[in-house]
Amino acid sequence: MTPRALRRVPLNTVASIVFVLAVFPVYWMVLTAFKPTPDIQAETPVFLPTSLTLEHFAHAVEADGFWLFWRNSLLVTAGCVLLALVVALGAAFAVARMRWRGRRGFVLMVFVAQVAPWEALLIPMYVIARDADLLDRLATLTLIYFMVTLPFTIVTLRSFLAAVPAELEEAAQVDGCTRAEAFRRVTLPLLAPGLMATSLFGFITAWNEFAFANMLIIKNQDDRTLPVWLSSFSNVFGTDWGATMAASTLFALPVLVLFLVLQGRVAAGMTGGAVKG
Repeated sequence: MTPRALRRVPLNTVASIVFVLAVFPVYWMVLTAFKPTPDIQAETPVFLPTSLTLEHFAHAVEADGFWLFWRNSLLVTAGCVLLALVVALGAAFAVARMRWRGRRGFVLMVFVAQVAPWEALLIPMYVIARDADLLDRLATLTLIYFMVTLPFTIVTLRSFLAAVPAELEEAAQVDGCTRAEAFRRVTLPLLAPGLMATSLFGFITAWNEFAFANMLIIKNQDDRTLPVWLSSFSNVFGTDWGATMAASTLFALPVLVLFLVLQGRVAAGMTGGAVKG
């Protein structure tokens, strides 16, 4: 083994330990979802079961409200992502392509909003929603998630837009396109990786959010989202941890599928957005 390889052994060892610590909880969740009940309740942990079952997934899917809350989460998440993309695209274009008074202050405010802790907004948002009679509504959750994901979306799209030469739009305008047509036909296709990256971030944020959904949906339980439903899922099934883990696995599946589909464009979007600010 070369001296260079020897120097990399400690770093590789630490990286392997971190990887195992990060992946093992997910592995245990998925494994428990497929384990037979006797293996789950065994005193000695079974890391490699000899048999697998889909019974727990059947229990999770047949539980009261599963598909209703799945639909609620999907509606809120899709609405949040679409709103954030439309608004952030206009804001990012104004910041990256135009020069106007207060531009630097606006960018600074966006950065401050991005780093602000979401937990600090819980009480103010609850008071505003209560006084405006907006509790127990999916539209309220959608607007709050939109507000939370908007700063990151603006920052990312601004950086990615700044990396696209403005001369491309100017050339299109010389050929007869209006400014809006030049942006739509030339710049927007080049922004696809950045749009994918920000969409994935917004999807994960809204899909997994628990605190706001738990606090703002109080009386109308039919408007709960999947994270809130999962928090009370074990009470429905008692000690049926297999069904609980199966429901958690199904909950994580859309994000995993979306990431696998978009991973190439997401990687390009993240690197492209980080090149130039």
